[in-house]
Amino acid sequence: MDYFAHETAVIDDNCQIGKGTKIWHFSHVMSKCKIGENCNLGQNVVVSPSVVLGNNVKVQNNVSIYAGVTCEDDVFLGPSMVFTNVRNPRSAIVRKNKYLKTIVKKGASIGANATIICGNNIGEFAFIGAGSVVTKPVLPYALIVGNPAQQIGWVSEYGHTLNFDEDGFGTCKESKEVYGFKDGAVFKFKTQ
Repeated sequence: MDYFAHETAVIDDNCQIGKGTKIWHFSHVMSKCKIGENCNLGQNVVVSPSVVLGNNVKVQNNVSIYAGVTCEDDVFLGPSMVFTNVRNPRSAIVRKNKYLKTIVKKGASIGANATIICGNNIGEFAFIGAGSVVTKPVLPYALIVGNPAQQIGWVSEYGHTLNFDEDGFGTCKESKEVYGFKDGAVFKFKTQ
């Protein structure tokens, strides 16, 4: 094994788990899921069948990642955040063939106790604030808060709020990388 699993973790057959990944206490990794390299799954995490996690995904305690969810590289899932996979669940009606897919794109962060309603993709480097309830797709670099969640700004790849000048330029206060804002979208200027 090229990964670490705590003795209380349950790892089902037919899982792919990448080198350097850590799976902590009382977590359950179910069959047919794919977990990349250098991921960290905290205590009491469930990864359902066919879920895909990219490299360097950080999953905090008490998160269930249900079938239909894909997280790309460098995604952060905060403590006790929630994914759904059926829009209108009923105990007496089986809807396993109606799971909606949700993709969390590279570098996105989802805060503690946030809820992502299935079928709403999260854009690259978006930041979902703690306790938010996401009911619609989220743009790349968007800063989202509230219930229902609303966009209140934009963030850099380092997670800092971006303020754009009259020419549509903004600078991350930590990385000093420059971003542009045009036609309702944010993009990062390539560095040399």
